[in-house]
Amino acid sequence: MSDIAIRVENLGKRYEIGELVTVRDLPRVARKVATAPFRKLFGRSSAISGNGTPDGQAHDGLPSADAVDEDSPRHFWALRDINFEVKHGEVLGIIGRNGAGKSTLLKVLSRITSPTTGSADVFGRVASLLEVGTGFHPDLTGRENVYLNGSILGMTRREIAAQFDEIVAFAGVEKFIDTPVKRYSSGMRVRLGFAVAAHLDPEILIVDEVLAVGDAGFQSKCLGKMGEVAQGGRTVLFVSHNLAMVETLCPKGLLLDNGSIRAAGDITTALNAYSSLFGHTRATGLADRTDRTGDGPIRIIKIDYQDEYDAPIAAARLGHPLRIRMHYRSSHVPVANVWFTLNFFDNHNRLVFKCNNELASSLFQVSASAGQFVCDIPKLPLTPGVYHLNFHCKVNGMKSDNVERAAELMVESGDYFGTGRTFNDQRGGICVDHRWACQESVA
Repeated sequence: MSDIAIRVENLGKRYEIGELVTVRDLPRVARKVATAPFRKLFGRSSAISGNGTPDGQAHDGLPSADAVDEDSPRHFWALRDINFEVKHGEVLGIIGRNGAGKSTLLKVLSRITSPTTGSADVFGRVASLLEVGTGFHPDLTGRENVYLNGSILGMTRREIAAQFDEIVAFAGVEKFIDTPVKRYSSGMRVRLGFAVAAHLDPEILIVDEVLAVGDAGFQSKCLGKMGEVAQGGRTVLFVSHNLAMVETLCPKGLLLDNGSIRAAGDITTALNAYSSLFGHTRATGLADRTDRTGDGPIRIIKIDYQDEYDAPIAAARLGHPLRIRMHYRSSHVPVANVWFTLNFFDNHNRLVFKCNNELASSLFQVSASAGQFVCDIPKLPLTPGVYHLNFHCKVNGMKSDNVERAAELMVESGDYFGTGRTFNDQRGGICVDHRWACQESVA
């Protein structure tokens, strides 16, 4: 018996980008819609192969890769020329920036979507948790969905019943197990979804970033459970932006960038390649970054730092004041209810702390087409090291501008506590104000 659990060869996934339809186009569009069921019926039946479809057509109704102009603006390649293997019992962490193709790859492996080119062979029973409540029927109760999902995985009713109590206890939904899932919160759905996926004896477990929905305690439980699954000889594919969690769980890593594999091998190699990837990103000015999301009126074009004397600085100092200036442009004015968050991450992509204008003061009201959002930190608590900043900007609750790793912040040692002694520990974390006392008991 082969020891290969997953084999991916020359895999590609192409999507058709929507186009403006005019009256002249309506007959063509109507024919395409009317014949779509028949194209699917008589097309290739394999759920996870995109090769060899007749008449130059891919199984999803699109032209085959060889028949399509590589630079056609009507098509977008989410994945291209992906090749890798995963052996039974291996734990693979898949990392990359937003839009790199991670979730598309998992959907292909889970048979939720089909590839345009190449093939993805999966040898074993697969349980997937890709979105909140994946595979749940909203009108069925939690109990009914547990049995439904188990049946889909090929388990008997007796096998499901043997695991049922453990699943419910792990998810913490005992009081609501006979309530329709549509009334569950997102956290309850993801807890039950993970419990089902992890406990119903899958040979291959595929988990996307969805675990971020849960609280810290549940994430810790999930990490422990995935460790148990891996130690039990089952295969795990894990996608997360929490690099510390990936490093802890996954001996091997796969880095995706723009739909292609940038690095593969041991997890240290993949993480180092991920860090260097953002080195290239930093070389691009913030105003020219194309990996941003949001389409609102506010755009951040530059981030810089000043010290307590309003002088520009290249590095901040532990325990000293830090002013962060985010230069913006607005496509129209006035703009009301501007919400802004700065997230500070360490070199393992762990969130250290965040600053938010609504929580600390109030929403901004912007009346000029250019200016700065200014964040003052009176006493920087970051210990020496290199950090990066993500920012999120919303206008009236709608996403306006988001950029990951928008800026890098170098922090040098300093006398945080005012004792004349500097803090030089390079292991990360923050300092907090505190006091010590020795209280002696009277005999």
